[in-house]
Amino acid sequence: MADKRDPLIQSDLHNARGIELADRGWLDEAANEFRKAIELDPTSAHAHDNLATVHAEKGRYREALAEYLTALELEPDSAAAHYNLACFLSSHALDMAVGEYQRAIEQEPDYHDAHVNLGITYAELGKPDDAKCSLKTAIELEPNDTFARLELADLHMDDDELREAIAQLKEVIRLEPEEFEGHLNLGICYAQKGFYAEAESAYRRALELNPEQVLTPYNLAALYALWNKPEAAIDAFQRALALDAKKVTTWLRDDPMFDALRRLPEFQACLGAAAPAESITSTESAED
Repeated sequence: MADKRDPLIQSDLHNARGIELADRGWLDEAANEFRKAIELDPTSAHAHDNLATVHAEKGRYREALAEYLTALELEPDSAAAHYNLACFLSSHALDMAVGEYQRAIEQEPDYHDAHVNLGITYAELGKPDDAKCSLKTAIELEPNDTFARLELADLHMDDDELREAIAQLKEVIRLEPEEFEGHLNLGICYAQKGFYAEAESAYRRALELNPEQVLTPYNLAALYALWNKPEAAIDAFQRALALDAKKVTTWLRDDPMFDALRRLPEFQACLGAAAPAESITSTESAED
């Protein structure tokens, strides 16, 4: 008969009690039980893993990560240990990153890169206002940082704050006149504002800087379609097709900006000419 005074048995009992408490939502009490289990049996991977789960629920991400890693060190061949760590990282890595960036900034308020990366992380978490705030702080610390300005402009564009985006993009181009993304996004903003001539100029400059990027001639074609310049639109569209016909035809399906061109024979001829090339490419890929 097993001796209930055996530390390993006592550890299992505390671990089981912790699971019951956690299921009821009593996380602090559950954490105490898991700690008691670990004190009695430091090699109990399950207790470390369960304690990690409680830490994660409480938002103590650093402590959670340490416990998950300990469980994995104890049972490196455990599929469950790898799975639980992966679940934690996929669910909480960005939140953990926010906390660490914030701690870095608390220690060093002028830490420019921490503000930039905090802003990017907030954006990935779907918190655009916090992201903008962090990026603006980064720009205040280093006004010549074009990367932060491009990221901030993207957020403004996503929120249809075109005036603010244009201001940032103009500054990017002033600082780095050959920044392709700055010219391309500036063209997009101008087109959405209805400033067609300015948009054309920005797209043309983007084409000069990166003639192989299919987005530029595609957007230029859309601009000319809206501007009622069908010949110029078809010329730009042909250029986009030549770069990546498959991608362009996919974009075209749900793009209302080309509605005025769809009925034109010349436009349909462009699409017809591109279709065989697509088929050949697909066939060759299948044979390979």
